[in-house]
Amino acid sequence: MPAIERSSSSEDFLKSLGFPTIHVHDTFTHFDFTEPGRRVLLIGPMGSGKTEFAARVWRDAAVAQTKSGKVKALTSTGNIDRRNIFFIRSQIDSVRFTDYPEDALCYRSGYVRCGDNIARIRDSFGLEQVIRDNPEVGTYIIDEASFFDERLAYVVRNAAIEKGCMFIFPTLVLNFRKDLFNNTARLMLDIATDVIPLTAYCEHPDCIDSAFYTYRYYSVDGRECPALFFDPLIVVGGDVLKEGGSDPNYASRCDRHHYLPGKEYTFFTLKPLGEAASRGETEGLVRELEAMNGNISASLLYKNLSERYSDDEDGQKYMDSLLPGLIAEKALCYLFSEQNLISEQLLTRLVFDLELNIPYMEKTLAANRRPVVFNQPYLL
Repeated sequence: MPAIERSSSSEDFLKSLGFPTIHVHDTFTHFDFTEPGRRVLLIGPMGSGKTEFAARVWRDAAVAQTKSGKVKALTSTGNIDRRNIFFIRSQIDSVRFTDYPEDALCYRSGYVRCGDNIARIRDSFGLEQVIRDNPEVGTYIIDEASFFDERLAYVVRNAAIEKGCMFIFPTLVLNFRKDLFNNTARLMLDIATDVIPLTAYCEHPDCIDSAFYTYRYYSVDGRECPALFFDPLIVVGGDVLKEGGSDPNYASRCDRHHYLPGKEYTFFTLKPLGEAASRGETEGLVRELEAMNGNISASLLYKNLSERYSDDEDGQKYMDSLLPGLIAEKALCYLFSEQNLISEQLLTRLVFDLELNIPYMEKTLAANRRPVVFNQPYLL
C-alpha cells in the first residue's frame, strides 16, 4: 500500500470515541514527503480535482517546512528537500485560467501562489534545465504530463532514482476517445510508483453517476455536438464555454453519456482512404474531403452515421457531430499527424486545392507536434 495519506488506526480511533460499528473509510490527512523517488500519478477526467489535489500537496509542504531539522533529515536526500516544490506547466496549455496570476497553481475553485517556483516548458529538455537550475527542489508537480514528449518519463525516472526527487503528475491518462492518451501516458504508467484515481460527477444534466472519462464536444447555436472520433488528439481548451467548430469544450462523463461518433467510420473508411492515398491513389480521399468541406450529406461519413444511429435514442445527438464544421481539416490532421499516412506535400496540395482553413490547420498541427507552415502555393 503506498504511503499516501492513510491511517490504519482510523477505525480504532472512532471506536474509542464511542462510534457504533459502521463502515469506516480510510483517513485522508497529510502528504508524505519522507519517501524518496516516488512518481505519483493523479488520474481522472477533467474536473475530478487532480490539480486541486496538487495544490493541497503544495499547502502541506508549506506546513511541513515549519518543522524542525529532524524533519528535514527525513524529507531530504543529499542537497534536495522534498518539502521544496516546483510547479511545471506546458507552454501549449496557455489558454486556461487566464484571469489568474502568472505564478498561480490554478484549479477550478481557487489557486495557490508559487512565487519563483513555477515554469512553463516545451518538452523534456526544458524539464532537465529546470532540475539543473533548482538543485534544492525535491518535489516537482508536472501538470498534464501527457502533453509532453515520451522522453519525459525517463528524465523523471532517472532524477527520482539518482537524486531522490519526487514527482507528482495531475494528468489525463485517457484521451477523449477513451484510449490511453499517447505513448507518454503509457510510459508514465510504466514508471509510476503510486496511482491515485479520482472521479467526478457525470456532467450530463440527467445523471449523477461517477465519471471516469473526459468528453469533448462543440457548442453550435446552443446545441451540444460530440467530437468525432478522428477529431485532433490535442486541442487545448480553456474553462470558458466556446461556440463554434474550432475550439472544443470538455466535460466529465460516465460511459453512458460519453458520445463518440465516427469510430467505426474512421477505421472502415477514413483510414483506408488515407492508406490508398499513401500509395498514390488519392481520388477516393479527395472526393470524401470535398464532400466534408462543401456537401456533408454526400459524404460517406454522413451515410455511416445515418445508418448506424438512425434507430438510436440519442441518434440526433450523434448526427449533431456534423454541425461544427472544419471536418475535412480535422480528418486531414488525423491522417497526417497521428496515422502518418499522407505526406506533407500531399497535405499541402489538398489544403490549397480544397481551400481549407489554413490558420486552423497550422495551429492544430503545431499542437500535435507535426508543425506545417502553409505560406506559399505547393510545388507540383
